[in-house]
Amino acid sequence: MNKCVIVRGGGDIATGTIYKLVKSGFQVLVLEVEKPSAIRRNVAFCQAVYEQKFTVEDMTCVLVSTIEEAKKIMAKNQVAMMIDPSGEIISKIEHIALVDAILAKKNLGTTIDMAPITIGLGPGFCAGKDVHVVVETMRGHNLGRLIYQGYALPNTGVPGNIKGYSKERVIHSPCAGVCHNVKKITDIVEKGEIIAYIGEIPVYASMSGLLRGLIQDGYNVTSGFKMADIDPRVDEYQNCFTISDKARCIGGGVLEAILHGLS
Repeated sequence: MNKCVIVRGGGDIATGTIYKLVKSGFQVLVLEVEKPSAIRRNVAFCQAVYEQKFTVEDMTCVLVSTIEEAKKIMAKNQVAMMIDPSGEIISKIEHIALVDAILAKKNLGTTIDMAPITIGLGPGFCAGKDVHVVVETMRGHNLGRLIYQGYALPNTGVPGNIKGYSKERVIHSPCAGVCHNVKKITDIVEKGEIIAYIGEIPVYASMSGLLRGLIQDGYNVTSGFKMADIDPRVDEYQNCFTISDKARCIGGGVLEAILHGLS
């Protein structure tokens, strides 16, 4: 049986899905953009775009340039990644399922006929029209639930609450320009401390805590771009290197959708 699943996007949430699929015996090809913007880079396979290969927990993702290379990598139970934001590769390699894990809050071009089983994560997809299945990505009772008709819950724009902190945890760029990081992921920062510069404009920590996410150094951000994430739980250092509960739950939903579709 063909075991290839194509996943569009390699951010931290997508990585939870990719990891679970490979551990469950599927081969995964990830399609990414030329300059990924994930901030939880320690647990995002898209970092392979910048580093050629990248390991999350005990699994390695390798950046390749041809389908033949991708097949060799996948045969080793590793993750293959190609730069293909428009999805041109999709029609050129046999696959049983396609997962849109870009999490753009809108559909960037995935259609229901791209695979025998098409799955969209979160808002922006209509199950039964754009894709076969939508997986709920909103934290709460329905996280990871499969939707076969209609939409996921709309994006609230409010980050999840951790120890009473929500909006404060996420830092957005104060202006447009090239980001130069002063701090690194896993640093303990104090509120008001400079964590990066956009050009010559400083970016300050919005609260004290563990710097869990920070955009790639040298990334050209737009004004208001999400660029950092602080966790108030300073003793949760190991979380910077492990797939989150949310990502694993969503990954479980994707696995369920594929197995149901194959049954």
